[in-house]
Amino acid sequence: MLELIDVRAGYGGSRVLHGVTMRVAPGEIVAVLGRNGAGRSTLARAIMGQLPREGEIRWRGQSLVSLASHQIARLGVGYVPETRDVFGPLTVLQNLQLGLGGARAKRPSTDPVRGMTLAQAFERFEELAPRRDAPAASLSGGEQQLLSLCRAMMAGPDLLIVDEPTEGLAPRVVARIGRILTDLRATGVAILLVEQKLSLALSCAQRVAVMGRGALVFEGTPDALAAAPEIRREWLEV
Repeated sequence: MLELIDVRAGYGGSRVLHGVTMRVAPGEIVAVLGRNGAGRSTLARAIMGQLPREGEIRWRGQSLVSLASHQIARLGVGYVPETRDVFGPLTVLQNLQLGLGGARAKRPSTDPVRGMTLAQAFERFEELAPRRDAPAASLSGGEQQLLSLCRAMMAGPDLLIVDEPTEGLAPRVVARIGRILTDLRATGVAILLVEQKLSLALSCAQRVAVMGRGALVFEGTPDALAAAPEIRREWLEV
């Protein structure tokens, strides 16, 4: 289980997160919602060790606060950043080979292996198969997002943090990403989904957390959020 207790973080001298406490269990999607500037992506980066942070962040009982990003990845934590971070000059195949390397090879031998072979990756992400030898920079935005997600899944993470995967994408790609995450959750993976689209969160998450001004202002089931128009009006609607 991922546990966050009174997490505070920011950039330079500017504090963005003000005491966030939440958890994500195996086989659960928790969607973190909120307007731009609410602190959602900062939360994802803080978990992954990309920012100085205070408070407690634990994965399977082990503290992550003193660990660097690559050490966190070796504990079975995958990360799909908001910026996608595909390697443009490399081919689709080469990008996926990078995902096969480091993190899986250096995880404890007792960990279950959820990763994919390259053949399985191209079968599961069939949109990428015809582009396997194309430079990643030549892919559409939706294809790049699928590549970033597929690469993170190659090492078989037990916790996947996905930051804004649907921003600027066509509805059919948004629906495709929702199906991928739902299927992954069914295998027991814990998923923290940072998202702005309420429809996606309500359709695939078991719990939702709404952030505002760097703090949690609501946490509950999708049904509970749907029944709370005042929360949606004050913290989600533009």
